[in-house]
Parts: sequence; C-alpha cells; structure tokens
Amino acid sequence: MDLPFIPLQQFQDFLLCLARVIALVAAIPAFTSSQVAGRIKIGLAVMTSLLLFPAMAPFTPKVALPLTEFGLLIVNEVLVGVMIGLVTQMVFAAINFGGTVIGYQMGFAAANIFDPQTTQQLSLMSQFVNILALMAFLAMDVHHFFFRAIIESYTVLPPGYLDFSQGAIQELMRLASHMFVLGVKFSAPVLALLLITNLVLGILARVFPQLNVFMLSFPLNIGIAFLVISLTLGATFSVLRREFDTMGENIINLLYLLK
Repeated sequence: MDLPFIPLQQFQDFLLCLARVIALVAAIPAFTSSQVAGRIKIGLAVMTSLLLFPAMAPFTPKVALPLTEFGLLIVNEVLVGVMIGLVTQMVFAAINFGGTVIGYQMGFAAANIFDPQTTQQLSLMSQFVNILALMAFLAMDVHHFFFRAIIESYTVLPPGYLDFSQGAIQELMRLASHMFVLGVKFSAPVLALLLITNLVLGILARVFPQLNVFMLSFPLNIGIAFLVISLTLGATFSVLRREFDTMGENIINLLYLLK
C-alpha cells in the first residue's frame, strides 16, 4: 500500500533519515539553545532530510518493515544522532567546567547569570568562555561537519540495531574522562598565576599587617585573570581547533564501534 503520490518504501526511507537528522540537529551547539525556536530546528531537519534521503536510500532496508521493527529502527536512529551530539557537547562541557573553576578562583563565586542554552544558572566566566567557544565553533565552520557526518554515518553505520558490545561504552567513558582533562587545560594558566598572586599577597599580609589584603585581592585577582586570558587567547583557540578536529575522528570511531 502506498501513500498518495509517495511510495511507502520512499516514505519509510525519509522517516529513517529524519529520525537521525533531527536528533543530530538538536544536538548541534548552535541550535541547543532554547532561544532557537523548535519550529526552526524541525524545519531545518526536515529540509535536510528531504535533500539527503535519496542519497541515503542505498543504505536503508529495501522492503517495507512491520510497525514494531520500524519503531525499533527509529529509536536506534535517534540514539545514533544523540550520541554524535553527545561527543560534541562534551567539548563544550569541558569549556564550561574550566570557566567555572576560573570564575571561582577570580572571586565570582556568587556572581551567576541565567544561561538560555541550558536554562540554568552559570558563573560569569563559564558563560564568557562558552560564548568564545561557540564563536570559534561557527568561525571554524565546524557546524558544516555535522551535515557531512550525516552522510558518513550512513556509510559507516547503516540503519539497523546498534551493538554496544564492541567498546562503544568504553569510548564514551574515555571521552568523558578527557573532558575533565580538557577543562583543566583551559583553566591551568589562570589558576597558576592566581596561585602565585595569592602566595605573594599572603607574604605581604605577614610583612605588612596593616595592609588590607582581603580588599586588595579582589581587583588584583580579576585584573590578572583577564590579563592572562587575553594573553593566552591564541593558544586557547589553537586548543579548540585541535579538539574540534579530533571531534570528527571520535565520532567516526564511535560509529565503527556501534556496528
């Protein structure tokens, strides 16, 4: 039985493609914000699926599937898109972690703002470095990779049941542990200078008891932190470039482990 003007096989291929694409589009950092309307996300996913699903047809089932099996395939396709987005979100989670640590060391522990992307309260520095990373993400055209990843994901992992016994869980755990290492790398220069600053202020407090070190430390820590951030901005973008380049390899490796 075919739908009017649309063969059932073709409509099935479109839905399978749409399930993976819509999960992937929703996970792209530029579109995860709640400020981006849901209709825009759905419209982009539908238009992308309409353009891509003819090229994906050779990798989709050639027969009409029962409703139960088709529903399971849809769930598997959504999981593939979500896991691809999870690998990306880990990079930004590491950046947020590093920014939070910097903010607390600078004295911004109580200065939190509302983040429209996560609908949570985040520290000022965490939001600042997150915006910098998002700007670098768009300036480096990394978001274009996700649309290429859709085609490559079908080549590597056609629609079917996922196999989690080949090390996919271990790979995700490895990426999660690397997230904390990356967060420390982002915050290390600022933390090192602030540690030296606090050490010097402690020595001054012992030498000059009349010196109000507590009031002096706030503007000094903030000024030094911003100075270090500005001086290491080039190195920070280099680290981001390397992580974004490695992100594509991690996604492909994860897809191979799910076969």
